[in-house]
Amino acid sequence: QVQLVESGGGLVQPGGSLRLSCTASGFTFGSYAMSWYRQAPGRERELVATVPSAGRSTIHADSVKGRFTISRDNAKNTVYLQMNSLKPEDTAVYYCNGRRRTSYMDYDYWGQGTQVTVSS
Repeated sequence: QVQLVESGGGLVQPGGSLRLSCTASGFTFGSYAMSWYRQAPGRERELVATVPSAGRSTIHADSVKGRFTISRDNAKNTVYLQMNSLKPEDTAVYYCNGRRRTSYMDYDYWGQGTQVTVSS
């Protein structure tokens, strides 16, 4: 059974930091690109950051560049999102995603989400 379990969300003051974790099971983690998405109330889900299966050449949305860092530990089947200098506009539910595209099938898995609230 595929599972992606996020943790680390919570309430933080502007300028603070949080680290989100997502631990995967039920699939070959090291073969999947892993991403973090977020969705704020009334807005569409948006890509925050992606790390490929090999762990290099990460991609970060312009809105979080220089503040957020995605990383992965394939030995622990875990992907992280280090979030620094948080702003109120970072408030959203953050979702972990694992994706693998093959010539015959696409695999796309999602976690249940973790709430991040940035407020004084």
